[in-house]
Amino acid sequence: MAFGKGKAKIVEQPPSSSSTMGGDADDPTAWILNNEFANFVLMNTNEIKYMCMLGYTFMHGCKVFKKFKPDTPASYKLVNLALACTGGGILVPIFLNKIPVTLSIDAYPIAIVASYLIHTYIPSLREVLELSVIFKAMVIVFYESIRCYVVTLFTGVAAATIPASQFSIPVFGPIICGTIGGCGGAFLPMDKGLSPIQDGLAPPMFSAFVAATFYHFVTQYCADDVVECHKKAKVAVAFWFISYAFYKNGILALPSRRAPVGRPNDAAVKVEKTD
Repeated sequence: MAFGKGKAKIVEQPPSSSSTMGGDADDPTAWILNNEFANFVLMNTNEIKYMCMLGYTFMHGCKVFKKFKPDTPASYKLVNLALACTGGGILVPIFLNKIPVTLSIDAYPIAIVASYLIHTYIPSLREVLELSVIFKAMVIVFYESIRCYVVTLFTGVAAATIPASQFSIPVFGPIICGTIGGCGGAFLPMDKGLSPIQDGLAPPMFSAFVAATFYHFVTQYCADDVVECHKKAKVAVAFWFISYAFYKNGILALPSRRAPVGRPNDAAVKVEKTD
């Protein structure tokens, strides 16, 4: 200090532990996003998104190609696969006056064509999917991550597009749009009618309905109280989709405690005593 005068020295305080840890002390639910599972299912990178997209189209191809005869034309196979993969992305945008997914996202047609080529020239992968639990679980994670993205996207878009009527928020419209977004491919082509639900709701339909209902009400009523509510609700939806799909496919099935049942030929042979 010159001439004994000078400004007071300002000492900067070190950052608090809560700020260095991403605000975990202020957000008790931050753990929902601070993990690799959330980073994956939220598809924070394009690489993850494209990988999940290919797994999604491949899983749909496994369902669609089983129904084709060997002499089915290639154009029929490709169009059916496209409708199965993007059925919800076609119907819901029409309801909301938006552009269908197949026209607005160029990555989807690329993934659909890639899946078509895989199923056409490497059909043995469908057998691998049924035989390998690890491979099947991996593809299910990819598949359900995309379904989570689609269901939550259309539920949110519908909630922002449809005006409220009798209630303070639109109630049934967003839930219906989100549900169709997660299972709309089952109803395309239109000549199927209501045959996909004549025996009741298929597992993808039920899971999409539960997810759309949960996501809609959580994001409408908890957005002001929960930090990054939409992302955390999306992670919860992805966890529900993956867990339910694992259960329905027998991946999470508990080992049976029943005694093994013998074959009819293994019945006990009665031995008679002879003199």
